[in-house]
Amino acid sequence: MIKILFVCHGNICRSPMAEFLLKDMVKKLGIAEKFQIESAATSTEEIGNPVHYGTRNRLQKEGISTKGKYARQITIDDYFKFDYLIGMEEVNLKNMRRICGEDNDEKMFKLLDFSNKPRDIADPWYTGNFDLTYNDIVEGLEGFLKYLKNRNQIS
Repeated sequence: MIKILFVCHGNICRSPMAEFLLKDMVKKLGIAEKFQIESAATSTEEIGNPVHYGTRNRLQKEGISTKGKYARQITIDDYFKFDYLIGMEEVNLKNMRRICGEDNDEKMFKLLDFSNKPRDIADPWYTGNFDLTYNDIVEGLEGFLKYLKNRNQIS
């Protein structure tokens, strides 16, 4: 089983969008049973809050529900539990290392580093542009799935 934790600042916009999009993608590919996919925050600001309405609304357009998801913070135990800890921007990676320690097992990545145009994913909490965030996350997830396929982790 491939265990993936997506991480952003508050765990209400970008990381749950990545979580539920990847769950939908692997389900459609018929390989959902090979994955454990979750998301978390680096901050404590939104702990216990549901997914932001902008993310919920954007995913609902695709027929994807976020029901039952509430923000939680990443812990050092997550570093040992998950195979991949994937942040949305450089600041997330910095904060992930602050919480989990150095990435000695090379498990921490930035999502768009799996794309042809590595960059940060802008936080729609500030930009209000959930469509751009959605498109960037899809681009990163498609690249991530290709990465897993090239490593023979999925077929």
